[in-house]
Amino acid sequence: MKEFFPQVREILYEGPKTDNPFAFRFYNPDEVIGGKKMREHLRFAMSYWHTFCGEGVDMFGAGTLDKSFGGKNPMEIARNRAHAAFELLDKLGLDYYCFHDRDIAPEAQTLRETNARLDEMTALLTQLNREHGKKVLWGTANCFYNPRYAAGAGTSPSAEVFAFAAAQIKKAIEITTALGGSGYVFWGGREGYDTLLNTDMALEQENMARLLRMEAEYARSIGFKGDFYIEPKPKEPTKHQYDFDAATVIGFLKKFGLDDIFKLNIEANHATLAQHTFQHELCVARINGAFGSIDANQGDPLLGWDTDQFPTNAYDAALCMLEVLRAGGFVNGGLNFDAKLRRASCDMDDLFHAYIAGMDTFALGLRIALRIVADGRLDAFVAQRYSSWKTGIGEQIISGRAGIAELERFALEKGDVMPSSGRQEYLENLINGILFTE
Repeated sequence: MKEFFPQVREILYEGPKTDNPFAFRFYNPDEVIGGKKMREHLRFAMSYWHTFCGEGVDMFGAGTLDKSFGGKNPMEIARNRAHAAFELLDKLGLDYYCFHDRDIAPEAQTLRETNARLDEMTALLTQLNREHGKKVLWGTANCFYNPRYAAGAGTSPSAEVFAFAAAQIKKAIEITTALGGSGYVFWGGREGYDTLLNTDMALEQENMARLLRMEAEYARSIGFKGDFYIEPKPKEPTKHQYDFDAATVIGFLKKFGLDDIFKLNIEANHATLAQHTFQHELCVARINGAFGSIDANQGDPLLGWDTDQFPTNAYDAALCMLEVLRAGGFVNGGLNFDAKLRRASCDMDDLFHAYIAGMDTFALGLRIALRIVADGRLDAFVAQRYSSWKTGIGEQIISGRAGIAELERFALEKGDVMPSSGRQEYLENLINGILFTE
């Protein structure tokens, strides 16, 4: 098979002092750190859609990259993209990839024809997985691009559209299962509304819950063993989406009795859009037992949309990996680079520079997070700050031995009280010290 990236050789670890732009500075995949190999900690995945389908199109201009890879018709393009994808996976040392159904095979005139195309591509991907030793981190269905989904899929006001979406997702689950996927993501691309003047919110949310339950039950019935994820996003393309943030999704899952079935796939840029930090969303998922997987990217705080940039912020990556460590690490999830090149980055080499930057950033984040844990001062400070809950009146409150009368008596006897200093500035400087010191 021809090489699609002949100018790029295998990307290897050369250490922080290398001046080779096609080498890793911080990601050493087989280095044992924190009790396991870096590749096992991070479980990096390629996003099929941005990497091999995104051509640099934006709302103001045409594409700047040709991603046809020499194909002359839709299915030849799809096959060539698959071979190019596995070449990139090999050269970067990525173990996993993620896909939408419409990424791997183009939609045809009918659902039956589309499914036949998907079957052909599933056979090819199965062969390539085996030959290259790669795995699917998760699959999903693109139920947002086609005009039929203009008003949503699972939350569409049309029962016919709902039925079509259910059939499309069913097929995507079958493909993910056949490819041995570790997870399946339900991202509600247009599951929301622009105005309540034409929206029955209660019915739409009830229908979304119905769809999630029936698809999950079907997946288990055909032998899917992986995790189910919901991916929060507050807006775009709709003004208000039902999966606004981690807390909103968790509340939805609990309301409809789905919280024991679904976990969350947290995206950094979606946290930004919800006016949260990436760490906040991960923490909310973790403390509610819903941490699952991560879409690794970053947004631009000066822009109000989902820019999906490759991550280069080591500070954010360190705090992200600190939450991952606190959650006990990934089980079936991982770090999927749901990120795309900037429109002006119009050489194929730029794909490799982008992935190298993202992988190095999270490898550095992992190293820093492990240093924060080993240092111990952050955890010790937090434990001390909440120490009043371990003894005395605090212990009595938590154990249930102090009721409202006992609390009033305590307050009357104690007199005025004040909390200890939170020392935010000290802690931020502490993190900087760890961040920039080996």
